[in-house]
Amino acid sequence: MKCQVLKEDIIEGVQEAANIIPVKTGTAYLRTVWLETRDNALTIMATDSNIEFVGTYPAHIQEAGRIGVHGKKFSDLIRKLPPGEITFEANSGDTNVMVYHGKRKYKLPINNPSWFQEFKVFPEENGIIWSGELFQNIIERIAFCISSEEDMGAMNCIKFSPLENDEIEVCGMNGHQFGLMQFAVSDIHAALGETGMLISKNDLNEIGKWIRPEDILVSLTNKRIFMRSASGHETLSVPRRTYDFPDYRNFIQHYEGLFRTSIELDKYEFVDALERILLFNTESSRSVYLHFSPTELGLTCHGQEFGEGSEIIAARFEGDLDVIAIPTKVLLEIMSHFKSTKITIQFAGPLEPCKVTGPDDHDYFVITMPVEVTEDTYYTEEETS
Repeated sequence: MKCQVLKEDIIEGVQEAANIIPVKTGTAYLRTVWLETRDNALTIMATDSNIEFVGTYPAHIQEAGRIGVHGKKFSDLIRKLPPGEITFEANSGDTNVMVYHGKRKYKLPINNPSWFQEFKVFPEENGIIWSGELFQNIIERIAFCISSEEDMGAMNCIKFSPLENDEIEVCGMNGHQFGLMQFAVSDIHAALGETGMLISKNDLNEIGKWIRPEDILVSLTNKRIFMRSASGHETLSVPRRTYDFPDYRNFIQHYEGLFRTSIELDKYEFVDALERILLFNTESSRSVYLHFSPTELGLTCHGQEFGEGSEIIAARFEGDLDVIAIPTKVLLEIMSHFKSTKITIQFAGPLEPCKVTGPDDHDYFVITMPVEVTEDTYYTEEETS
């Protein structure tokens, strides 16, 4: 193979390929980035055995061919080169590929060509337009609610569920947190079929790194989800997961009538107070205590190591709870995903789920779990004679 290509044309594809391949774990063939030259284009391919990335970029081809190189080393080299033309050259039977950039010259070992496995082809006939901005929004607002542990099965995934009237529901849960949002797009609704689809957190992370706000072309098969960039140069595909997703509708309906206590507050004032309270959290004291009164909310945290903090902010409270404890970082994370200035938190009880909503987020809510309120004693005074 031999070709010339501009660094600025391929750098994003090289970095995306390097993001996908495992750096230290997995077999050597999975740590390989494949370069293929033909039809006036350089194609860059990488996989971790689940996710597949294929990027095709304009190039001047002098000799067609395909080679595999160590993905991390190749990516680091291309990233550190200045802008300009790069030449890749390897003759049939060579064990190294030469990389030229101006007066610079590098030699990279070529991996065993038998390691190459054909990549899945984008199914053109099923393609539908998705808003990349919508997909980004879904990932940003739901992915934080799902488990990062792959052995958690369905709780490591978000679920796209088709409803009536072209509505689509997207939800994720990890056992102590639940997020749900809705949107309506008829083409996507039809493509999901009756069962919907599951995407794992690791796959979502890679989609989030790759996707842009512009429209993308999406095609679904029984086993995979294919995405093509607006330019048409790049394709990313991930597997459709097949776990049995919990029937979250029963959970929602069960608690809907039990949220009899609520507090309405200003999100920005609440976040400011939480960020200061967070300074006093420790490994053993990670929660903020919320103290309720009709027109105010008290926030406290105390720990032996860093001292204690106490704040009061304006709020409108209705109900009969006195105090509840929720991990401070959890509340800050949840608040960061709401557009609304005013936030309502509903409570079903001191140890029951809490539901967070906002008037400008009518299609979105998050449910989280409080922790048990404990009274810690750090020292006692003893009488001495």
